[in-house]
Amino acid sequence: MAEKCVLFMARTTRFHEFVRSLTQNMGIEVSLATPDSPTAAHDFDLLILDADGIRSDRIDQIASWLEERGSIPMLVIADDETLPGLRLPGHARSDFICPTAKPAELEARVRRLLGDDEAFAPDDILHIDNLVINLATYQVYLDDEPVDLTLMEYSLLSFLATHPNRAYSREALLRQVWGFEYCGGTRTVDVHIRRIRSKVGPQIASHITTVRGVGYLFKD
Repeated sequence: MAEKCVLFMARTTRFHEFVRSLTQNMGIEVSLATPDSPTAAHDFDLLILDADGIRSDRIDQIASWLEERGSIPMLVIADDETLPGLRLPGHARSDFICPTAKPAELEARVRRLLGDDEAFAPDDILHIDNLVINLATYQVYLDDEPVDLTLMEYSLLSFLATHPNRAYSREALLRQVWGFEYCGGTRTVDVHIRRIRSKVGPQIASHITTVRGVGYLFKD
C-alpha cells in the first residue's frame, strides 16, 4: 500500500483530515484537487469524492473521466440526507461512505477498492434470472448492463431479494430499509417499488409481488 496514491476531490476542506488519515494509517499518499480542475492531478489509484454541492451530472462526468484513465475506482462521501438520490458511478469499482464513518471503515473501503482485500465471497453475488446483485459493491446488472438505481432503490431491491418468499408490510420495509419512520409516509415504498419494476424489466419485476392489504413479497 505504500506506493498507492489517492486523489481527494472536494469543494471544501471539511474532510481533509478524515481522508489524510489514510497517510498515517496506511502509508497512502493523498493529493488534493477540486471538481473543476481535476486534470491538474498526477497519476493516482483511487479517487475519493466529497459529493457535497456537486450535481449528479458532474459526478457522471467525473466517472467518465475515470473510465478514460483506466477505470480508476471511486469512493463517494455522501451526506445522510442525500442518500435517497445517490447514484453510484456505473463502472465496476465504486462505493460510498457517510461522513459519520470512522477512519477504520474508510480504511476498509479503500483497501477493497484498491484490490488489497479478498475477492468477493460467493454470498456477495446474487443471481436472479438475468439479474445480478453485487451485495459488496451495491451494484446491479441486467443482462450484464448496469442498472441505474438510486441507493434507496438498490437497498429496497436487495432487501427483498435476500429475504424471499416472505411478505413485508410497507411499515416493516420502512423500518428495515430506510431505518426510521419516514416522514413522507408509506406511499414512498410504493413509489420506489414502481421505479424498481420499471428499471429491472418485466421478467425480474414479476418476482416482486404485491400482497393486497399487506405490502410486498419477492418470489425466488
